[in-house]
Amino acid sequence: MKMLKKWLSTTMVIALIVAVVAIVTELSNGPVKVKLPELSTLAQRGKVVFDDRCAICHGINAAGTKQGPPLIHKTYNPGHHNNESFSRAVKKGVVKHHWNFGNMAPIPDVSERQVSLIVRYVRELQEANGIVYQKHVM
Repeated sequence: MKMLKKWLSTTMVIALIVAVVAIVTELSNGPVKVKLPELSTLAQRGKVVFDDRCAICHGINAAGTKQGPPLIHKTYNPGHHNNESFSRAVKKGVVKHHWNFGNMAPIPDVSERQVSLIVRYVRELQEANGIVYQKHVM
């Protein structure tokens, strides 16, 4: 019985390590799968701006690329990154802190109105993919 418990414990640890490696590999190797909802009119406008200004790094449908992280990820839920954080990122840039993609440069020619449309688009995508507000705890 002792051997069985030890074997099960070791097997569970190995399975956990394999799962973590698989998740990290998936996130670092490219896009996540994104379920596409029917978008509101404002989110459709946001998609146009996103595709033009953001998709080069954050990917089609915000799924991520090798240049930038997926925004369809629990890290970007509204409780951790509120709408204002997207606006600050566009205005001031971002020092890398969650991912190893490097810093994000400011994008000064994207207006506040365009940012609000982008945020609407991203939030609708997030909600359709189960990413909702979670209180941020440090």
